Amino acid sequence: MTSTLTIRRPDDWHVHLRDGAMLAGVVGHTARQFARAIVMPNLTPPVTNVAAGAAYRERILAAVPEGMSFTPLMTAYLTDNSDPAELVRGHAEGVFTAAKLYPAGATTNSDSGVTDIRKIDRVLEAMADAGMPLCIHGEVTHAHVDVFDREAVFIEQILEPLLKRIPHLRVIFEHITTAEAVQFVESAGDNVAATITPQHLHINRNAMLVGGIRPHMYCLPVAKRETHRLALRKAATSGNPKFFLGTDSAPHARGAKESACGCAGIYNSPYALESYLTVFEDEGALDRFEDFASRFGPAFYGLPENEETVTLERVECEVPASLDVGAAELVPFHAGETLRWRFVG
Repeated sequence: MTSTLTIRRPDDWHVHLRDGAMLAGVVGHTARQFARAIVMPNLTPPVTNVAAGAAYRERILAAVPEGMSFTPLMTAYLTDNSDPAELVRGHAEGVFTAAKLYPAGATTNSDSGVTDIRKIDRVLEAMADAGMPLCIHGEVTHAHVDVFDREAVFIEQILEPLLKRIPHLRVIFEHITTAEAVQFVESAGDNVAATITPQHLHINRNAMLVGGIRPHMYCLPVAKRETHRLALRKAATSGNPKFFLGTDSAPHARGAKESACGCAGIYNSPYALESYLTVFEDEGALDRFEDFASRFGPAFYGLPENEETVTLERVECEVPASLDVGAAELVPFHAGETLRWRFVG
């Protein structure tokens, strides 16, 4: 039985670091394990232009704990009024690695998001021509669509038509949750890839709803049926380069989660690699973990692989019931559980 695993240092291709005191409290958890991360722009106000992206990057770098090496990769928040020239300039100047599509109302701080995908066709065409990737939160927000069907409907009504109109657009279908999404990504061209979170590999919707409402298992897109979880595990561990690591780690104060209208998001950064690795071991795919965590993401984004390495050891790792990050008390994913792997560094 493998007792240690050393891999190239991974990257997180989808993370929420927030801002201010929360940023200062959580960025070290990401920087400890990951060399780079695609940072989400859904602040208040959102990061919609080059100046805001550059300023946010500087705030992140200033908050990284001393002795840690970490590169934030910034994204632009798309709105109905996004300026194509501004986004392309930001990409050319190295400020924006990608742009993020939030359908308006889909998730936390998405109210300024896109109300109709056709309103930003000019933006997406300019991005495609410039080679600027599009990160997508893939859900429709129509009230008549069941929350458990929103990803599948998005594929049919939004994503497939978009790629027919702009076939050379590079797309990352983020935090996929369904077998339909797996099938779509597998059948799409080489310009389409997807990230998969640790929570969607571990839990189905029972974790959120059985035995009482469990708000710390609530995220968007929500976890689906067991058949979808199994499809995601198969995709993540398959060795297919279209699927790679993206935690969608999203810190919310405990009180905000445990409220009458608890907010969506699971905070998994502190034990992300341990969580993923447990899945790969269960699936008999430890030999494919480095590709998923460290190789496929950089390849899709056209970035070099990291030179340094990290090591995990097969030792029990107890996840605390909560974490005090200064700005708030957070409940991490796997709170109170014991994982089989521990990050060494």
